[in-house]
Amino acid sequence: MKLNLGCGPNKKEGYLNCDISKEVNPDKIVDLEKKLPFKDNSVEEIFASHVLEHIKNLLPLFSEFYRICKNGAILKIKVPYFSHESAFSNMTHVRFFTWTTFDFLDEKHSEHWQGVGNFKIIKKKLRWRKQLKFLEYIFGKFPRIYQELFCWWFPAKELVVELKVIK
Repeated sequence: MKLNLGCGPNKKEGYLNCDISKEVNPDKIVDLEKKLPFKDNSVEEIFASHVLEHIKNLLPLFSEFYRICKNGAILKIKVPYFSHESAFSNMTHVRFFTWTTFDFLDEKHSEHWQGVGNFKIIKKKLRWRKQLKFLEYIFGKFPRIYQELFCWWFPAKELVVELKVIK
């Protein structure tokens, strides 16, 4: 099973499209702040585009992701990057994401690891609006330097992360 969480009006073919709002007519109503209504080890992919910034209790949600995902499942995540105006302009956003936020889920980063399940980071990428796409080539090679020195001058629009579930 593949899940499109927080789908809104953006339904994906081949996915179970889930949202908390019945107004968007999802396949299934799901509240990501509660226990997820899926069986253990039943999910092979989770797609969550611009939904995690609305979640108050993120670590319990990732524990739930770990529970419902099969070994080797992929989580595809898109979130607004913390220095971009869009991260702050939506009053329903309750958190911000940096280049290193998801390191807390990968035990390779033992100094930060949260122990909510083992997720291996397989991809991280910063994206800018299309007029500034050339910055992906410049800052994409040195994301930590970008984050520490240039992120407020040339704010990336979003962070794209792919995680692999390791059981």
